[in-house]
Amino acid sequence: MIETDDGHLAELIAEYEENGWCHSPFRFTGPAVSLLRDSLDAICRRGGPEVVHEPDSTAVRAVHGCHEFDEAYAALVRHPYLLALAEALTGTPVYVYQFKVNLKQAREGQAWPWHQDFAFWNAEDGLPTPAAVTLAVPLDDVHEGNGPLMLIPGSHHVGYLGPGKITRGDSGDWRKNFAADPEHVMDDARAQELIGTFGSTRATGPAGTIQAFHPNIVHSSSDNTSPDRRALLMVSYNSIDNAPPHPTRPEFLVGRNTDQLKPRWDDHLPLERVP
Repeated sequence: MIETDDGHLAELIAEYEENGWCHSPFRFTGPAVSLLRDSLDAICRRGGPEVVHEPDSTAVRAVHGCHEFDEAYAALVRHPYLLALAEALTGTPVYVYQFKVNLKQAREGQAWPWHQDFAFWNAEDGLPTPAAVTLAVPLDDVHEGNGPLMLIPGSHHVGYLGPGKITRGDSGDWRKNFAADPEHVMDDARAQELIGTFGSTRATGPAGTIQAFHPNIVHSSSDNTSPDRRALLMVSYNSIDNAPPHPTRPEFLVGRNTDQLKPRWDDHLPLERVP
């Protein structure tokens, strides 16, 4: 098991508070990533209401709530290290608010526009505050050609910039926000202003790495123009005192069990230090 009392959590907290983003010195091993990737492939084949496709395509764009029915993902969200990191960055006990894997299939995966996650969560679910954190684990190697996240470090200091573009009206179709033209996105000119102030960076790296993102950091991703798939697993942990009062989106999008999540070690999901 990985010990978390070696002082690195304090360094990650400082990095996270400064940049709205931090990169753990640990990652999941190759066998652990293979296990998670196999589960993802099985879920994509099985289909279901949790699976979203690219527009007018059979290519899977995202899957949601897999931790509720898949053994490997149920173990992942309870991983002692992930919970310790989430609790350190939020400063509170947490539960799983949202679980998803965003995919960009080879040469088919489409971009995500500039946005803040809290814009969606506040507008769609009534999440009171951004007292949450998203831990991201790529299940494929991520490089500049297969649609990595583009981040504006420090943009979370600007705070919540508003709900952005509203295009759905009263249709109530939650899938709209997982298509190529979602709601609550940021005007590109505003994003470029922020880049002029804070700069930008791409979240590239090998499969299994662990990164954390603030709900208010401004980010986007490009089309996948490469022959390599990009699957990015994201667990959004929320403070148990910050649950939305009356969520209406499906439970596989918005977790209803707001009890503090308890850690549980699984030998199939070991970590190793990043070289």
